[in-house]
Amino acid sequence: MPQSAEKVLDHVPLFCEPEYEKMFARKKLKFECPHPDKVVDAQYEFTSTWEYREKNLAREALVVNPAKACQPLGAVFAAAGFERTMSFVHGSQGCVAYYRSHLSRHFKEPSSAVSSSMTEDAAVFGGLKNMIDGLANTYQLYDPKMIAVSTTCMAEVIGDDLHGFIENAKNEGSVPADFDVPFAHTPAFVGSHVDGYDSMVKGILENFWKSTERVPTPALINIIPGFDGFCVGNNREIKRLLDTMGVTYIFIQDASDQFDTPSDGEYRMYDGGTKIEDVKAAKHAEATISLQHYNTRKTLDYCRELGQTTASFHYPLGIGGTDEFLMKISELSKRDIPEAIDRDRGRLVDAMADSQSWLHGKKYGIYGDPDFVYSMARFVMETGGQPTHCLATNGTAAWEAEMKELLASSPFGGGAQVWAGKDLWAMRSLLLTEPVDLLIGNSYGKYLERDTDTPLVRLTFPIFDRHHHHRFPLMGYQGGLRLLTVILDKIFDRLDEDTMCQGVSYDLTR
Repeated sequence: MPQSAEKVLDHVPLFCEPEYEKMFARKKLKFECPHPDKVVDAQYEFTSTWEYREKNLAREALVVNPAKACQPLGAVFAAAGFERTMSFVHGSQGCVAYYRSHLSRHFKEPSSAVSSSMTEDAAVFGGLKNMIDGLANTYQLYDPKMIAVSTTCMAEVIGDDLHGFIENAKNEGSVPADFDVPFAHTPAFVGSHVDGYDSMVKGILENFWKSTERVPTPALINIIPGFDGFCVGNNREIKRLLDTMGVTYIFIQDASDQFDTPSDGEYRMYDGGTKIEDVKAAKHAEATISLQHYNTRKTLDYCRELGQTTASFHYPLGIGGTDEFLMKISELSKRDIPEAIDRDRGRLVDAMADSQSWLHGKKYGIYGDPDFVYSMARFVMETGGQPTHCLATNGTAAWEAEMKELLASSPFGGGAQVWAGKDLWAMRSLLLTEPVDLLIGNSYGKYLERDTDTPLVRLTFPIFDRHHHHRFPLMGYQGGLRLLTVILDKIFDRLDEDTMCQGVSYDLTR
């Protein structure tokens, strides 16, 4: 075997050694019953045609590799943004393991969540006993300030009543009667992680706001970031902008510290998060602003019902998106936008102008959450690019209409197509029939990159196969500069690959 103490190989090069290559080939031949290469190649050719594309896009009964996750994942992420809050998922252990691993693989940080460990008997008789025991264990073992309860498919299918179960658990002494246990019903078989995020944030706000009278505080603004795999960099950049403007604000659901804990010898199960006192005070804010509209529709409706002014944005990045966000903040806070931020804007404009010749006319395929796809298409058009394919598996008819309006506002959006409710197998057909220069999305796009030879730029959740992207902002002018750099790097990397055949490079003066 090639492995030895003197030559320790990581699993990637190890499995490329001849011994493993032979083992994999033998396994494929004996156990996978593969079709002959000729048949596979013919099938690939067929699935690259317009004929197959039309069949693929007409597909309704089957989803293949959707660009979304399920509701409870969004609820677990939402809970992580509040002070000393433990996420409690009423369902099976396997489901909760998926949420934890998904978040920890992206952020490269532990993601804490507990389960009521429902099994077959609970599926038949209900999960009340699991809830009573689970809340007691969570309270005693993990010392939280709050336990945020959400559900999985099993609990929703059998109709478990979270409110009633939590009250029964308190009556049994699982947690003190006055201990905060907000909840949200998050059925995984409908909606997506953005809906779970929305329901959990709304549930937490309701828990603290429902029994108090609102006394408006002028110029106090609530900021809700939405489900964001780049929350570590983005939240800090947004707070920097608000602090620079001198705005009085409460950042609701701030997971930036929870998913970026320092390595200094102290283990932190909880770190950062919006303080409970601030959540209570947020009811009195003059306005609540969401950085992602489709992540917070129910929450914004609730804030509006209480008398707050509300506004929402589509992941404010680039020039136009950041401009709109800052101008709205200026209007609500009665604070001017200072020269320091104006200079940040000017630097981003200058950088975009410097790179215009390499960006103009590039075609993009973009997929992800609705707000992300909207903002990325807008940024691409600001650089002179063409967002040819815009796909959101969890996109709605309203999102599709908004996208078409955005694309119609620019000459670079003329040839763009919007695909709400489609998956990444549909994106494969789009890329093979109408190729683009770059694909923007998450790590699951690497299979599309291999299959269609379209360079992938990883810019949204989840990113499993690269490290530390989430520590840098995408929002704001500083985030736009980072975004610009990442896209240009991919363009230049591909250019280097394509010019290697010449043996001589003439492009060192780019």
